[in-house]
Amino acid sequence: MKNKILEIKDLEVAYGPIKAIKGISMDVYENDVVAILGANGAGKTTTLRTVSGVVNPIAGSILFEGKEISKLTPEKITRLGVVQSPEGRQIFQDLTVLENLKIGAYVLKDKKQIEKNFKQVYELFPILEQRKTQLAQTLSGGEQQMLAIGRALMASPKLLVLDEPSLGLAPLIVKEILNTVRKIADEGVTVLIVEQNAAQTMKIADYAYVLEVGKISMQGKASDLAKDNSLIEAYLGS
Repeated sequence: MKNKILEIKDLEVAYGPIKAIKGISMDVYENDVVAILGANGAGKTTTLRTVSGVVNPIAGSILFEGKEISKLTPEKITRLGVVQSPEGRQIFQDLTVLENLKIGAYVLKDKKQIEKNFKQVYELFPILEQRKTQLAQTLSGGEQQMLAIGRALMASPKLLVLDEPSLGLAPLIVKEILNTVRKIADEGVTVLIVEQNAAQTMKIADYAYVLEVGKISMQGKASDLAKDNSLIEAYLGS
């Protein structure tokens, strides 16, 4: 039986008078890939930002390994093991690949662990080792996305939070990155992912939630939802 690593209960988030999240509940189990799907403006990124501590909820709770984290700062949440790779990559363009990865490990003190993390990142993304002395801005879009995920992995996450990793990338690269995301989960890091490319994501996810204007409209095993006709028409392309 897998342990529950993240539990979101009756979560509500508002921007001023506008309620972006309207009482959602989600469970994420260890070593699973859990996808959050939905149209633009459904509240997907807001959910991730709230889990990461960037946004504070107005109601509900977020438990990580049984501990309430909804009032903690992003840095404290990162130190507990929830690490987000944000939408748009947000790497440091003027620094080298190596320097970007080192920044990812800023929360760690153990040099042996940092070395181990470098090894893991280079095994997952060999191109980053080849390009380690290059400036991040010289990398292709796909390589920059690999760097963003690699940087997040340098912090030894227990839960890796990914926001639109396929954004703006060619289909072949998308497939490669999502397959690597599956591998990351299989190697022991739980993944919570928001992704526009629903069809590819459902192939690598264990469980999925569909958000519509701040509420969960559908949830279930990814393999089951991938066969659902209404979901196929709405998000997976008929």
